Amino acid sequence: MEQESRLAGTVRPGGRTARVRAAVLEATQDELVERGFHGLSMDQVAARAGVGKTTVYRRWGSPAGLVADLMTELAEQSSPHADTGSVEGDLRANAVGVLAAVTDPRLGATFQAVIAAATCDDDAAGALHAFYGRRVREWAKAVDLAVKRGELPAGTDGEEVIRAVSAPLYYRLLVTREPVDAAVAERAALRTLAAARAGAFVTGALPSGSGPEGAAADGAGQADQR
Repeated sequence: MEQESRLAGTVRPGGRTARVRAAVLEATQDELVERGFHGLSMDQVAARAGVGKTTVYRRWGSPAGLVADLMTELAEQSSPHADTGSVEGDLRANAVGVLAAVTDPRLGATFQAVIAAATCDDDAAGALHAFYGRRVREWAKAVDLAVKRGELPAGTDGEEVIRAVSAPLYYRLLVTREPVDAAVAERAALRTLAAARAGAFVTGALPSGSGPEGAAADGAGQADQR
């Protein structure tokens, strides 16, 4: 989600092992951006990073191993969840962060390459799942705080709320290939907030269309598809 546009960790202090890892992961990201997952070559990454091929093969084992470690690094260097003092501010901050990530020329291309690979490679899918699981859990803490403040109903599933914020952005980015901009992010945050306030994300809530919570969720979902 929220990242620096260059691979975080490349300026991290440390010994030779840390420097090698940083160089290899930056080279991996460069290769993903330029060639995609299926064009990712261990030899090319080693050459680009200026390290021996045997080191890359021994430590990472495969292109999928490189991608998994890259996604771990990106998750570790992501920003913590916002704490603006209101759930509206926090959800807007989340949407803005996702927007910044997916529209960044380098980082957005990285995510698109890994997402594309995840459709046909189990290891890439695992790396992507771990990355987003970590980010969703981090931002769900903001929703949990909102529940404690009484801004959202008790039992609200924070992870589902955070997924709902980013879903319209990824839908446009990857499925319909429509523009993803600040207006889209704003609508995603506010529609998710309206549904959350209505109880649509309460654990064990009525199925969609069975009551006021379902109606709120349906309205938000239909609006996102337009």
